[in-house]
Amino acid sequence: MPTISLLQAHFFNIGGVFTDDFPGNPPVMYNFTGTQPKNFGTVKGTRLYRLAYNSTVQLVLQDTGMITPENHPVHLHGFNFFIVGSGLGNFNPTKDPKKFNLVDPVERNTVGVPSGGWTALRFRADNPGVWFMHCHLEVHTTWGLKMAFVVDNGKRPSETVLPPPSDLPKC
Repeated sequence: MPTISLLQAHFFNIGGVFTDDFPGNPPVMYNFTGTQPKNFGTVKGTRLYRLAYNSTVQLVLQDTGMITPENHPVHLHGFNFFIVGSGLGNFNPTKDPKKFNLVDPVERNTVGVPSGGWTALRFRADNPGVWFMHCHLEVHTTWGLKMAFVVDNGKRPSETVLPPPSDLPKC
């Protein structure tokens, strides 16, 4: 875990706290709801996913059979999102988007990823800063079911992260 907050490291441009190379797709593709791989080659580090200001983001959250399939209540800080689709089994990027609800999707900041299934959501990255996304089952967060986005500043002052208050306690 970093010794300084990710937002402070981002705002003050302090290197060595995190990298912005969180993968946009799983580094190893496999049957997420079937037999699990034996070794994922995990590494220590704090990796964020960088988003351009005002970009449109689509995420597909896939449950896995790591220990046992179960519902994951996933929460995103800093944004509401639209739930455009969900299903059972592995997400199929060719077939499943054709069934997305792009007319009147539900808006939330927490979504249940179904046991043995997936959920697709969309949001606009219009809130600059560093934003945490995590499973609300606390033990799952300790197992790594968490990540963070860093959203770049926009062009106008109203689209820029404000400096921290002078009396903000240090971590």
